[in-house]
Amino acid sequence: MADDEKQTNSSMDAVVIEAEVTEALRNCFDPEIPVNIYELGLIYDVKVELSGAVAIRMTLTSPNCPAAQSLPGEVQARVKEIPGVTDVSVEVVWDPPWDPSRMSEAARLQLGML
Repeated sequence: MADDEKQTNSSMDAVVIEAEVTEALRNCFDPEIPVNIYELGLIYDVKVELSGAVAIRMTLTSPNCPAAQSLPGEVQARVKEIPGVTDVSVEVVWDPPWDPSRMSEAARLQLGML
């Protein structure tokens, strides 16, 4: 296989993994809010390296969130289960702070905020 072909296959794999990561994040919920963390706007960034390593930057609704200890670990565990993922790092950040404007329209609708 030529190097260009390997690069193309790796790039396509990374795109597929990123889509699967997004789907996995849509299956993680803040225990106090009946909306997934992706639609809540808690996920700030997802990067997938060609090696299959995934880096996620996320926040929580507040620094005092009761899920602060469990949610990042749940995110890491769910993403690690995805075929092709070789490593997962989850960084919890507080800047910019989360606010309801980060929620998707679907999340606002589900919570009766529209």
